[in-house]
Amino acid sequence: MSRFTVIIPARYAASRLPGKPLLDLAGKPVIEHVIECAQQSGADRVVVATDDSRIEQAAIQAGAQAVMTRTDHQSGTDRIAEAAQTLRLPEDEIIINVQGDEPDMPADLIRQMADAVAANTHISMCTACTPLDDPALITDPNVVKIVRDRNDLALYFSRAPIAFDRDGQGNFAYRRHLGIYGYRAAYVIGYSAAPVCALEQTEKLEQLRALYRGDKIYCPDAVSAPGIGIDTPEDIERARAIWNKN
Repeated sequence: MSRFTVIIPARYAASRLPGKPLLDLAGKPVIEHVIECAQQSGADRVVVATDDSRIEQAAIQAGAQAVMTRTDHQSGTDRIAEAAQTLRLPEDEIIINVQGDEPDMPADLIRQMADAVAANTHISMCTACTPLDDPALITDPNVVKIVRDRNDLALYFSRAPIAFDRDGQGNFAYRRHLGIYGYRAAYVIGYSAAPVCALEQTEKLEQLRALYRGDKIYCPDAVSAPGIGIDTPEDIERARAIWNKN
């Protein structure tokens, strides 16, 4: 079993749902659920990288380490890079990026990402995907799609339906990208220092910076798919309805 650190980027001022890491879900703040998922994965340590003292305190109370970071980061990956430097992680340390708005992230998926980084030394980073067959989600720009090569390396990510079914044959297996990433400390620090590219700015997908650089992103099918993520007021209400039934 590979050793790894989970770093959870969690900022307060989200544009669509400010303060979402601290919203109550089944009697706990959302960030505490995320931390518990990470702790169950077998990570050597779980760190919350945040820009808000209230999130910092919630993380500590949930048994995680907390690192305060700048408020001006453009992405969660950039926040993780700062945390990795603050923590002085070894260059070869495996880091799993579990987003702070994923209260139902499967522990075995987190572990899968760590094992993938450890086993595939030729890749720059890894992420995951899952089959997508709902036509409404295929065309939904909030659902990120991925196309891969025969070795499960990412060719492109998009908010648009890719590949485009020109003749309407319906024989392409669409896949949804899941927002979890794995890499080594040296890579994420180098990635964060690279300039933002036009593809990333256009699609608002930070992983396109990696593809633009020529980096290899390994994207296997997820062993387990996460539950609902918390991005909007509607999401938190749906999550509460689901969790209150359990």
